[in-house]
Amino acid sequence: MTEQTQQNLFGDESPWEVDDAELRTVAVVVFASGPQEEYDYLVPDTLLDVVQAGCRVKVPLGRGNRPMTGYCVRLETKPLGARRLKEIEDCLDDVPLVRPPLLRLTQWMSGYYLCEWGQVLESVVPAGVRMAAGTKLTTLLSLADEYRGKLAELPLPKKQKRVLEILQAALHAMTPQQLAAAAQCTLAPITTLRRKGMIRSQAVRLQTTEIEHPVHAREENHALNADQQQALDAVLDPLRGKRHETILLHGITGSGKTEVYIRAIQEVVSYGRQAIVLVPEISLTPQVRERFRARFGRVAVLHSHLTDAERHAYWQQISRGEVPVVVGARSAVFAPTPHLGLIVLDEEHESTFKQETAPRYHARDVALFRAKSENVPLVLGSATPSLESFARAKRGEFKLIEMPRRVYDRPLPDVLTIDLRHESRERGFRGAISRPLRTAMEKALADDGQVILLLNRRGYSTHIQCPACGESLKCPNCDISLTHHRHLAQALCHYCDYEIPAPRECPSCRSPEIRFGGYGTEKLEYEVNTRFPGYRCLRMDTDSMQKPGSHERALAQFREGEAQILVGTQMIAKGLDFPNVTLVGVVNADTALHLPDFRAAERTFHLLVQVAGRTGRGDREGRVLVQTLSPDHPAVQAAARHDYRMFADEELRNRAEWGYPPYSSMVRLVIRGPREPVTKEFAQYVGKLLTDATAAAGVPTKLLGPAPAPIARLRGLHRFHLQLQSTDAAGLHAAVHTTTAELKPPEDVQWIVDVDPLDML
Repeated sequence: MTEQTQQNLFGDESPWEVDDAELRTVAVVVFASGPQEEYDYLVPDTLLDVVQAGCRVKVPLGRGNRPMTGYCVRLETKPLGARRLKEIEDCLDDVPLVRPPLLRLTQWMSGYYLCEWGQVLESVVPAGVRMAAGTKLTTLLSLADEYRGKLAELPLPKKQKRVLEILQAALHAMTPQQLAAAAQCTLAPITTLRRKGMIRSQAVRLQTTEIEHPVHAREENHALNADQQQALDAVLDPLRGKRHETILLHGITGSGKTEVYIRAIQEVVSYGRQAIVLVPEISLTPQVRERFRARFGRVAVLHSHLTDAERHAYWQQISRGEVPVVVGARSAVFAPTPHLGLIVLDEEHESTFKQETAPRYHARDVALFRAKSENVPLVLGSATPSLESFARAKRGEFKLIEMPRRVYDRPLPDVLTIDLRHESRERGFRGAISRPLRTAMEKALADDGQVILLLNRRGYSTHIQCPACGESLKCPNCDISLTHHRHLAQALCHYCDYEIPAPRECPSCRSPEIRFGGYGTEKLEYEVNTRFPGYRCLRMDTDSMQKPGSHERALAQFREGEAQILVGTQMIAKGLDFPNVTLVGVVNADTALHLPDFRAAERTFHLLVQVAGRTGRGDREGRVLVQTLSPDHPAVQAAARHDYRMFADEELRNRAEWGYPPYSSMVRLVIRGPREPVTKEFAQYVGKLLTDATAAAGVPTKLLGPAPAPIARLRGLHRFHLQLQSTDAAGLHAAVHTTTAELKPPEDVQWIVDVDPLDML
């Protein structure tokens, strides 16, 4: 859709040159499910003052007038002529759930990510908000206007007159119970006055769930060094100029990026405006929340562990402008801030900012569109910027600001690689912790330091195999090995949650020699407890952090020194600040390095640099030991040297040679179905349609596939994928949209479109 069309949708419409008597108000409605077109409905006179763009409406649909809930996306005033339209039956919201700026955003998302507008709206408005969770329907009473100032003239019993006097003096409407208590009477006189029409009643929903904003000791601003001041000035310049600009803040770990964010937000708040701060992991939310609350007091925190009622309460506070700072994961980019002044994405390189279910949006790109649309600055911060953002900065689309030094000029930690090829041949090498890493841990702990161990694999053993017949236990629904979880005594599939009791013998040949191989965080925790019995070890992964508040408790215990060793997956690798950590150990740097994904090296580099940055952040120097089977890999070498430019330059050359992003746009289609031949045939048919469509449109396109996906079977469905690359993003999207708009797959075959995919498995 063109920019001019989008402006017309939300701007003032040109007047229709007809007599006013012929004009009617029409609501354009889209649905979250079912029909995907836009539908026109007549707004009846009784709802003219109620229905607004962004509200949900109840409408009849189809020949049977099936009642459906849809979103009104705009109102139009135009003549109907001979056209007959069905009327809206009801408006479900007193105020719009989606204001015009977010309507523009959701419409853009629909076009860019090739999904339906109604589906996008349904994902933007949380379920708790749609259900009005944490509220109750309450009757509020007020004095009828015609009786105000005339109570002395009314011949009423004493109790009834007392009731009316209290209502007349009240600053707000009252519930029947509140009024009875104030008048010291029963509900009988109140009911009588309501029947006479002297008291008016209104049914409203009142919030019953209140969000507490605890009072924190006020934290003073920290002094800024020259790098921080330069970065802050770069953010304040467009802020004070009331214009949009995207600033890529490339600051090494420990360079003080968060203090820059805070100081910029202080200026935003001084203008009476609001800021949105996005973080990639829920584990970062508690620490970021506490830092911001210590400066701003009222901070809304949005994450997946909130109840529907809590999310709704926050939504209401944000939309009323009562909360100056919103902190949260990717969905917080849709926070209904009426006075937005700044958006910050911390750790902008993280893949968790990409949603893997429809609508498959990337929070970074959504934030960029929203910041442009609302004319506010956008700050992208990272020690290891994504290559897409770095390339845009090199082209001048983003403003690049470097922060190459740590605060207080603290040195970056020394990084040593441990070649596991040599270690595995050493006598006495058992387990996941090599001899050099064990020695370094002993020294760090003896010096009262703390240790972080990273292993990006969950569970106890990562595969189960019989040495007698060679049988490997796989999920019957997925092309994935089962993972042994010792504390559950279960073998689990991490994709579909299939589970069986941990086998005592081979299910095929009944051999009792079945082996549990590979290392996960649970097994690493067991080894640490065995080798270092005098020290407390904490484990942080999605298995151990499922209860509400578990992240906060674990991080608080480690910060207070109640535990000396922290074992975890990538959730402990970024953003956390523990001054007493003097050693970081990467148990296996190769877990993602050799996956069939062109971003595998970039992900490995990000993870190694980020986890290395967790040490040496206090007065004590830190060390990093990286265990790897690929010590000469460019990503590992660059991470060991803390050299982002070295990695980026080499990787961008490779991307340019092969035409991968950021030098092309990419769309991935995944076809899945229960019958492999039927699914494969449909995938081939789709591939031919796409080839014809891009050729007809003159869009230079490279099509890979269809081919079996790296995970060829998932949740009982066979999977084939197609990958399209083109330097003409708009043309590619248009061709894919045209092809898929009328696509009718065979029975039980499904397909998805992923624009700018990150997960290639």
